[in-house]
Amino acid sequence: MTDSTPIKRIAARGDGVTADGRHVAGGVPGDRLAADGTLLPGPNRAEPVCRHFGKCGGCQLQHVADGALADFVRDRVVGALEGQQVEAGAIRPALISPPASRRRAALTALRIGKQVALGFNAAQSNQIVDMRMCPLLLPELFALVAPVRTLLGTIAPQRRPVKVKLQMLDQGAEIIIEGVKADGLDAAMALQDFAGGHRLARLAIDQGDGLETVWQPEPPTMRFGDISVEVPPFAFLQATATGQAALVDAVRRAIGDAAAAADLFAGIGTFALSVQAGRKVYAAEGARDAIAALTGAANRARALVATEHRDLFRRPLVPAELNRFGAVILDPPRAGAEEQVKQIAASTVPAIAYVSCNPASFARDARLLVAGGYRLDWVQPVGQFRWSTHVELAARFSR
Repeated sequence: MTDSTPIKRIAARGDGVTADGRHVAGGVPGDRLAADGTLLPGPNRAEPVCRHFGKCGGCQLQHVADGALADFVRDRVVGALEGQQVEAGAIRPALISPPASRRRAALTALRIGKQVALGFNAAQSNQIVDMRMCPLLLPELFALVAPVRTLLGTIAPQRRPVKVKLQMLDQGAEIIIEGVKADGLDAAMALQDFAGGHRLARLAIDQGDGLETVWQPEPPTMRFGDISVEVPPFAFLQATATGQAALVDAVRRAIGDAAAAADLFAGIGTFALSVQAGRKVYAAEGARDAIAALTGAANRARALVATEHRDLFRRPLVPAELNRFGAVILDPPRAGAEEQVKQIAASTVPAIAYVSCNPASFARDARLLVAGGYRLDWVQPVGQFRWSTHVELAARFSR
């Protein structure tokens, strides 16, 4: 096959890349690109499992077999670190969440006449792919898509996008609907009947004046370790239970037996509450509702977790504060935590557990830590967003 060129890797946006640098839509390592532009399938291809694949923006890589998918997730981390000239002691094989395990999703709906389209947007488009199947979502969440579509037929405005957020909590599903009109007694009763009939943990709507909870039989919770947190509406959770377990396990290993740890960008306590047993934890978070939920949970459980509402971008912890801890857990947004990382790099904290949802910003921050005297011991890539180009990871740095 001298007249064909092999596909060597998958680029960050999902295209195959040939040995000579050409990008090929749908290419998979092991495929070959013929001289006439035909893609010759190789051994690492899989049959897409969803009828919407190729249109829906929720998945980019259903055509990639599991082994090559795990390699892609790991290679994204390797490439980002190489780009910043950061060496890692070890980059472990990627952990990929299974199908039908996504426990949160943000969908878009559009009503035109009597028809309602509800689903993810098409790739790089505002067009909505009307979801009739989804191998990503938990079955309990997907089972709500058709009933929500019917409900929106009565409360969604004409030709104006509506946001529908779904999340699975301990008591059942939470649904947040933004951009609807549900005025009057009949609408209120219909929403309550819908929520009760589907045994929702919470139903809230936003008609333009802020979120209004219309159904919540009891405070919805999520358990981290032995502690339950009352979850604010659509508060951030890790996308899958298996992904969360992988990240929590990596954080535990990274901080070891540190007697005191700081959890920065703590959210509602995914890591702080999971690792608090047997140690003191300080947790800082800039979102007021999240830190309030974490504080309440820690107080009820009488856990040794001290909390602070603090904007870590404008007021990062400085070395004099950081040096009190045997370990720091860092879980910043996609942009990373450059200002906070600069302070950590100047500290004497023995160990850092860095959790990231963006290999590029992680690698940039890793370079700052290494320049400050830290060593990148290992990285654990995690593919929570199966069949997606979205990559997460947990890593350990030490002095």
